[in-house]
Formats: sequence, structure tokens, C-alpha cells
Amino acid sequence: MPILRKTRVLAATLCLAACQHMPERPASLPPQPPAAHDNLNAVVWMQRSDEYAATTRSLYRAAARQLDAALASGEEALAGNERSPGDRRTLPAAIIMDIDETVLDNSPYQARLVADGGEFDNDSWNAWVTEKKARVIPGALEFTQAAAARGITIFYISNREAALSAETLENLRAAGLPVKTDENVFLGLGTQVPGCEQVGSEKLCRRQLVSQKYRVVMQFGDQLGDFVEIRSNTPEARAALSGQYSSWWGERWWMLPNPSYGGWESALLGENRRASPEARRRIKQDALQQYK
Repeated sequence: MPILRKTRVLAATLCLAACQHMPERPASLPPQPPAAHDNLNAVVWMQRSDEYAATTRSLYRAAARQLDAALASGEEALAGNERSPGDRRTLPAAIIMDIDETVLDNSPYQARLVADGGEFDNDSWNAWVTEKKARVIPGALEFTQAAAARGITIFYISNREAALSAETLENLRAAGLPVKTDENVFLGLGTQVPGCEQVGSEKLCRRQLVSQKYRVVMQFGDQLGDFVEIRSNTPEARAALSGQYSSWWGERWWMLPNPSYGGWESALLGENRRASPEARRRIKQDALQQYK
């Protein structure tokens, strides 16, 4: 066989052998779905559903219809251990309101966390507060203006840090909510109340502070702790505590819907609040009740 032909045959043989041992090209992977985020449905519902806005408007309109009766009744919307002693019927009237998800909508902050796959932390939250972009919850503006027109002072008791007072008050005013200028009506976390020992983020001391000079006729919030001191944060204890004041709901106490976050979640998680998202999701799944 001529040398040239041998060379061609050898090259063809080597090429065939190499082709037989080449790894198969992997099939292109399908696009991956976005990572699951437990807060997605809640945030989208609060932002985009007509049902959420209808719910908050309905609640605030119902409360507005009861303002005159609340003023005339002489009754109070504070638990007995939170009221200052003495005849309180002659005191000026006040309403205590939480801020976040009660009068101001922070769902854009929650939406950022969902989009980024993140979770709440103080630094990102405080940065959001300083942006002063939160808008008013539907119905809150009309209700607070109706209360202010009747001479009722609105106190905003919030677990925003007291150091963020200027930014918070500016946001409240920009939203059109009534803010008295002759009194400190923003009582944030860190507010010192002489004679009352602050426990965690409980609002007991700050409610007692308002009670020293005012008769509280209504309270508004989106968490049970916005209304009364929670000494045992378990689902069972919370249910029992809420039940003690069952006749107050819808008259003296008004609860705004918030499926996004809150004490109900930490009550379910117990000691596992800092567990991984997967572990926390399993705990929530185990808490589901299926009727048989």
C-alpha cells in the first residue's frame, strides 16, 4: 500500500475512534422557576387585589360610624391594667393606632424582599423608613380626619425605632394623616416611660403613657400586641387572650388584615424563628388543619 494511502487510512481510523469516545453534548436545561417565597401570595394580595382595599375601607367606615357613640359612652379601649387610676370620664379623648399595615402601607418593602429572595432585617427596614414613601392604607385617611374633626387626638404607637421619629412624622403628614404639633404623638420603640419597665417590643408602657392624660376610646392595629400585653406568645395563649376581649372587637378594637408578617408567625415557630426557610416552612405545613 502506498505511504500516502496508509496515512489517509490511519487518519480516518483515528478520527473514527475519537468520535466514538467524545462525550455526548448535554441537552439544554429548561429554565428554572423562581425560588419559592412564602410571602409572595400575601404581598401580591395586599398590593393588587380589590378585596384587600375593600376590607380596610369597610373596617374604617364601620369605625367612623361609631365615633360619636364611643365619645358619649364614657367607656375605654384599654385593658384594666393599662389605665391610669381615677375618674377618667372627663379626660380628653384619644385613639391609639399602630402605623405599619394599619395606617401606612409598606408592601413595597415586602415586595423588594420577595423579588430579591430576602428576609426582613433592621438595616433594610430602617433604610425603607427613611425613604418616607409609604402610602396611606385605604380608608385610614378618611377615618382619622373624621376623628380629628371631633377633637380626638391620634397617637401613633409603633415599633419603628423612636430615633426615626422625624422621618416617620414626615411620612404621616405627607400621607395626609393628622399629626398634632403641640404634643409627641409618635411613640416609637425606645420611648422611655418613667415607672414602667419596657419588655422587648411590648407596647404596654406606651399605652400607659397615653392613659395618663387621655381616655382612649378606640385602638387600631394589625397584630394582637397592638391592643393588649402578650405574656405568652403561643397560638393557644393568644387565642385565649383575644377571646377575653371578644366583645370589644369591632367596637373598641379594630384589627386590620395582615397575612404578610406578625406575632402569629413567631407564635407558630416558637424557638425556631431563626431556623432555615425550609425548616420554618415545614413547621407551618405541620400547623395546617385539614378537616376529615
